[in-house]
Amino acid sequence: MRPKTIIRAALMASLTLLLAAPLASTAARAETPYPITGTGSTWSKNALEQWRTNVFRNYQMTINYTGLGSTSGRRDFIDGTVDFAISEIPFQAKPEDGSAPEKPSRGYAYMPIVAGGTSFMYHLKINGKRVTNLRLSGDTITKIFTGAISNWNDPAIKTDNPALAMPDKRIVPVIRSDGSGTSAQFTLWMSKQYPSLWKKGMTSQFRSFGNSKSQAGSDGVAGYVSQNYGEGAITYVEYSYAKKAGFPVAKVLNKSGYYVEPTASSVAVAMMKAEINDNKSSADYLTQILDGVYNSADKRAYPLSSYSYMIVPTEVAGIFNTNKGNTLGAFARYVLCEGQQQADTLGYSPLPMNLVMAGSEQIKKIPGAGNEGVDTAKCNNPTFKAGDSPSKNQLALTAPYPAACDKKGTSQCSTGTGGATQDTPVTGGGTGGNANNNSGGATGTGTTTGTGGTTGSDTGTGTGTGTVTDENGNVLSANGTSAGGAVASAFTLPDPGMGTSQWLMVAAALLLVASVVVPPLVSQRLKAGEGHGD
Repeated sequence: MRPKTIIRAALMASLTLLLAAPLASTAARAETPYPITGTGSTWSKNALEQWRTNVFRNYQMTINYTGLGSTSGRRDFIDGTVDFAISEIPFQAKPEDGSAPEKPSRGYAYMPIVAGGTSFMYHLKINGKRVTNLRLSGDTITKIFTGAISNWNDPAIKTDNPALAMPDKRIVPVIRSDGSGTSAQFTLWMSKQYPSLWKKGMTSQFRSFGNSKSQAGSDGVAGYVSQNYGEGAITYVEYSYAKKAGFPVAKVLNKSGYYVEPTASSVAVAMMKAEINDNKSSADYLTQILDGVYNSADKRAYPLSSYSYMIVPTEVAGIFNTNKGNTLGAFARYVLCEGQQQADTLGYSPLPMNLVMAGSEQIKKIPGAGNEGVDTAKCNNPTFKAGDSPSKNQLALTAPYPAACDKKGTSQCSTGTGGATQDTPVTGGGTGGNANNNSGGATGTGTTTGTGGTTGSDTGTGTGTGTVTDENGNVLSANGTSAGGAVASAFTLPDPGMGTSQWLMVAAALLLVASVVVPPLVSQRLKAGEGHGD
């Protein structure tokens, strides 16, 4: 064969291989689920990131998700540019920003995906040591986020924290700059519980005030607080983000007079008092009614508990088709069962059986999902087991009660978010005695004075000027008790890897490079061949 013929054949073969690469990738995945795309909530984003990683690795599902905020997710769904959306609140008939009513032109349904606690992540130090056992009552929180309280040594904060010598430092409230379901949940709670302090009702758009700082997304507000310049700052964010950053959140006072953290179990207990719109003919079917959660009398309940929705299409329209519906149905079934196993680790709380069962019915409405819901007898959800009644929640049954030192009063627990499971010993402070039962003061009739002031009663009298730290030396109170335990245990979300679309982009890039590099090389070789003859 002549040299130039060989070269031309080689060129054609190489180009054919490059062209075939994306096609081969597509063919190899032709029987795998179609990729689907969603946008919306950042409150739920950490859970979504973990779940889509899991289903990609285990079931070859490509779930593309971008956390832009609940408002953006709902609007993208209305525009038909996504297959699903995630939001903490339903479509709004009268958006507070004056925009047009949120009315999708295609059918839709709300499906619960995960529960959790809207927490108050903060960055506060006393004498250079991080505080991790901060306590805040609801009216104090509301005053902080309306500007009525602007300094950490405000008397109301001191009342919540009798064992801490609160510093004379300005509070920096960090709020969301974008339309946010987290803002909506937080403002709904304030409007229901403290209407004389918060008079704006539920709003997704949190307006700036006083010394506040605005940041976009849950990552944005949590990121601000976690930086060195964030000392003195506090924000409202789903607990997952504080846990991911390894930062503490405030214990919030509940209706039983106990300061409680947003753990998986305390959220599960609170959600037992949640009501849902059970009118199946209503467009808002399965949306939550949280008045009972806010006012739960259970000592273990975290008052700002709620759950998030996936908005799923119930008819084919726009970019959505039955092939995508098959993927969406399979992903939704995974979310309600297997996915709930990681909720606690990620800083959320798994859904109870009644919401799983209701969500199962919503899946059946998705075109292409095969009219297949969830078999609760085989569902690996940690809140129930086969044979349980829908009202039973295994997580709530075993939820621990708060310690006596978490009760409102003159004592205060020394451990905080992610802290030790037992009392944190005091290595300095008053000479009259150490803190008793993690309470911020020992028992007896005398008093013990430390560097920051008076603690609770003790069996003797005395003064102390020593530095007060926990056993790890990383938290402090200046008055006879430590300021908290270890910070929250951080976690890292895995890389979701590359899906079909990413491989197609790689193949296209290689083809582009080949089209630029190969022709000159071949041209030179052909000319050389022609110069030397056959």
